[in-house]
Amino acid sequence: MRDAAARLPGDEARLEAELLLAHALQRPRSWFYAHSGDVLDPGEARAFDALLRRREGGEPVAQITGHRGFWSLELAVTRDTLIPRPETELLVELALERLPVDEMGQVLDLGTGTGAVALAIASERPLVDVSAVDVSAAALDVARANAADAGLPLRLLQGDWFEPVAGDVYRMIVSNPPYIADDDPHLQQGDLRYEPRSALASGPDGLDAIRIIAAGAPNHLLPGGWLLVEHGHEQGAAVRSLFQAQGFAHVASARDLERRERVTLGQWLG
Repeated sequence: MRDAAARLPGDEARLEAELLLAHALQRPRSWFYAHSGDVLDPGEARAFDALLRRREGGEPVAQITGHRGFWSLELAVTRDTLIPRPETELLVELALERLPVDEMGQVLDLGTGTGAVALAIASERPLVDVSAVDVSAAALDVARANAADAGLPLRLLQGDWFEPVAGDVYRMIVSNPPYIADDDPHLQQGDLRYEPRSALASGPDGLDAIRIIAAGAPNHLLPGGWLLVEHGHEQGAAVRSLFQAQGFAHVASARDLERRERVTLGQWLG
């Protein structure tokens, strides 16, 4: 394990090595603690080495193993979806704070991908009806499988942003949309090279999708309803301005664990 971690880049090399070995052995990571002195047989060692080579080549761990943990869920991941990331759990936390556990309501997740945000909310608020939209049929297939595996109800709709929900209104709209500028060099680096560009990039300043969401949300929110959107850590001021221009009240940006503005929210008073 120590040798494997030394082969991998980044601060999470040890964790990634453990995840890859767990996948090669088809064992949970917790199994290692009771078997730390075990020796891999030749077949296991070859399988582990093959996985390490893929990661050394830049392929994301989530795509190598085919799954990623998010919230309390274990989600299937493919190259058709964005890989769920820990910072997006802030979006879930803020949504849950505004959805009392004993109240019914409707929530819309725009650009659902794997279904991560929608399923996390559904898992914590069983009285809430959650709908999830994505333009990608392949991504919706992944979200559908994840919902079935988790045993959670999820209304899945294919289309471009608000297109499939014309006339519908919700208590809350959440989204982790694409928000990277089209020419951002990070798109050619690291895990982003393996994720769908349509789930990452959104116009010259990265805000095209958020503009559409902010402009369309008032037509789909009940009075008192909330809009919550994840964005890049340098986009907070711009997103707040977009929300305010559309008439949202109580607009604010929340910071992630690294103290970077990550989610902007606003209330529609009608």
